[in-house]
Amino acid sequence: MSPNRNTPRTQYLWLPLVIAVAVVVGSFIGSRFSNRHYAIDNDRKLNTILNLIASEYVDTVNMNQLIELSIPQILANLDPHTLYFNAEELREANEELGGSFSGIGISFMIMNDTVNVIEVISGGPSEKAGLLAGDRIVSIDDSAFVGSQVNNNAVMHRLRGEKGTKVKLEIKRNNSPKTHYFTITRDDIPTNTVDASYMLDKTTGYVKVNQFGRKTYDEFITAMANLEQEGARRFVIDLRGNGGGYMEMAVFMVNEFLPENQLIVYTKGRYKRDDSQFWSDGNGQFQDAELVVLIDEYSASASEIFAGAIQDNDRGLVVGCRSFGKGLVQHPFTLPDSSAIRLTIARYYTPSGRCIQKDYKAGVFDYEKELYDRYLSGELYSRDSMKIDRSQLFTTMMGRTVYGGGGIVPDIFVPRDTTGITSWYIDVVNAALPQQFAFRYVDTHRSSLRSMTDYKQFLRTLPSDDQLLQAFVDYAATQGVPARWYYINQSHDLILNRIKALVARDVFGNEAFYPIFNRNDATIQAAMKALSKHKAAFPIRN
Repeated sequence: MSPNRNTPRTQYLWLPLVIAVAVVVGSFIGSRFSNRHYAIDNDRKLNTILNLIASEYVDTVNMNQLIELSIPQILANLDPHTLYFNAEELREANEELGGSFSGIGISFMIMNDTVNVIEVISGGPSEKAGLLAGDRIVSIDDSAFVGSQVNNNAVMHRLRGEKGTKVKLEIKRNNSPKTHYFTITRDDIPTNTVDASYMLDKTTGYVKVNQFGRKTYDEFITAMANLEQEGARRFVIDLRGNGGGYMEMAVFMVNEFLPENQLIVYTKGRYKRDDSQFWSDGNGQFQDAELVVLIDEYSASASEIFAGAIQDNDRGLVVGCRSFGKGLVQHPFTLPDSSAIRLTIARYYTPSGRCIQKDYKAGVFDYEKELYDRYLSGELYSRDSMKIDRSQLFTTMMGRTVYGGGGIVPDIFVPRDTTGITSWYIDVVNAALPQQFAFRYVDTHRSSLRSMTDYKQFLRTLPSDDQLLQAFVDYAATQGVPARWYYINQSHDLILNRIKALVARDVFGNEAFYPIFNRNDATIQAAMKALSKHKAAFPIRN
């Protein structure tokens, strides 16, 4: 809440709040980073003020609740990536990056205020209990779970839980007039960070990495090895939309492509203990493979470490648009109540010496709005509109010019593809109608789709493009988006490709989604051209 909107009474309520939080955070940070005498003096002063508020303030204040609400605001004054997690948030964040969590093992979509099961994870608790894709969850633990209360957070809160605990679900199925009840014992559910890997052509493998978790390197090296067995001698690593994660995973992955004694990344902190350097060991399995890395404005942190190391060592080409620009290193500090602060302790630098952290001095709001500003300035559509700090000039191992001060600038810029983007297409996508249509299609044809062995067979059995498009347009009209054929014809290829990919994912998973969805991807097409045109540039050897 901004100060100019506060009433005088609210302003006074925030005063003890800020003081109380300062006691907690200040004493914690002070004990590690400040002069001991200075920290003790501040501790006494702040505790005195806190005691006065507790004993003399006109109203009773729930300090615990107010502290929880205001700690993030205090930390936001440091930098945008120093964060506070309460105990539950910390557990969920660690589960997400750790590669597994305890739950029932389904993917779901909320439609018509009801939880619809999209996928039952193979070998998971729900499959063992008998749940099927297409099931509707109408109650959880004998309590109705439909209507306005249903949202993604509520579903995960009710279905996730400690390993070994049980949850009772009431299920409705299309082929049965009665409801069915299942008691499912929660168990560890693996989460994959490599979404897909497949062959783009006879010699080019594609790997999509969605984040850098604890198991990402293992998943990545397995995917790469499988592609190599299929004949891949060159690779496209897709880090678009990858917001980062564990730096170590990015280092391990880069190491697979570099000869011995090549710098991958280094960090510099306030103290020497936070300085580090990471070098390649020469044991990588893909040192001779040609390589392209795909990035976009949502590629951040560990994604930028990977792309920056490949670019600065002239080991491959970076294709796409300028990355996010996060060059700060966080370290977790656990607090006595099992909450934690992820505190920025260092900056990381690519091998050429550039820190690609974008400016955050204007505050969190402007920092978060920066991506929207790129859109408004036209940067996503024209390389000439890209904001590059040309004063931060660096050179790669072979002397190519690269820039610091705000993301990784790609070697080959690919503008945002707007072909087929019409107002009608935006309306149906914003309403999630392609996802809903795909789910209904799969639900209606589930018995025949189950007999198919792969998505290629599935594609051959689909209705004609005209029939499929007409069916979708009719469905969209029933959902409040009337047909406008002038725009629909312009969006024809785009919407059909999206629907086919979504239907394939509901049947076969992400391994089927990406080969279809990426068929007309401009950035992947640019990567393939780069591999052919710049073959002599890969790999670089001394």
